[in-house]
Amino acid sequence: MILNGLFEKEFKAINIGLVSFKEALDDAEYKCIQVDWSPPAGGDADALAALNALAGL
Repeated sequence: MILNGLFEKEFKAINIGLVSFKEALDDAEYKCIQVDWSPPAGGDADALAALNALAGL
């Protein structure tokens, strides 16, 4: 089973959320990278629909 050795390996994380979560992992000395991400069109559904229309989607 895949999970058998899971906790025997070094923990590494990719955080796509709150920076404070990454900072907590850093404080605990875990390896973590922060991805600077935001929803397309800032999460505005109308703006996203307009962008999709321009892109032909």
